[in-house]
Amino acid sequence: MSGGYPVSARVDRHVDWIRTVVPRTPFGCEECLPIGTRWVHLRLCLTCGHVGCCDSSAMRHAREHAGELGHPIVSSMERGEDWRWCYVDEAFA
Repeated sequence: MSGGYPVSARVDRHVDWIRTVVPRTPFGCEECLPIGTRWVHLRLCLTCGHVGCCDSSAMRHAREHAGELGHPIVSSMERGEDWRWCYVDEAFA
């Protein structure tokens, strides 16, 4: 369990993708920064360290990254938040 959220049994098959990662950029969404797009919150890919913007952001780069590369689980990069999300199962991981 992460952040007090129960882990769904169907997510168990994706937790093997979780690695110890370092954010590839501490400053913002990797795709938004070069084009000047604004983001709402940041998500960290727990497979490779990609930093992308959340689903509330216009570009939704974290979800796009997960879909294109098959990296299912992200964590929040927001201060005070401690949770993980599986894009494949649409559930906390």
